[in-house]
Amino acid sequence: MTKILLSLHVLAAIVAIGPVTVAASMFPPAARRAVPAGDALDPAAVGTVALLHRICRVYAAVGLTVPVLGLATGAAMGVLGSGWLVTSIALTAAAAGVLLAFVLPRQEELLGRLEDDRTVERGDTVQLAMFTGIFNLLWATVTVLMIVRPGSTTGA
Repeated sequence: MTKILLSLHVLAAIVAIGPVTVAASMFPPAARRAVPAGDALDPAAVGTVALLHRICRVYAAVGLTVPVLGLATGAAMGVLGSGWLVTSIALTAAAAGVLLAFVLPRQEELLGRLEDDRTVERGDTVQLAMFTGIFNLLWATVTVLMIVRPGSTTGA
């Protein structure tokens, strides 16, 4: 059962978190491209920005399966009290917090401006890119902890 849970956990992480990290990273430059200097908004580019935001929202919801399966896997393996897992849980919670409190709302705000034919300032997209980078860095750290697992018997 442990191998099945671990496989589902890893697959959920790849399928759910991967698209969020990629789409969120693509959003700021796509939003900047939607407003060419001195020109009208590019409807196709605004559509791309809307699609990227939708991907982030949908896969963020699907991503809830990752910690659920992770906790089930940790319980089945008897490692819920391990420091690396507790740290991973805390970093996962922090990543979710950054996504929900900073990335998605700012994407929504910028998309709303674009849909209302208003401009998007570079500073707004730079700040969004920073929050997205923090989100991605937190997930990368969790991934490394899951692979290396300090004190692991896998020899890593």
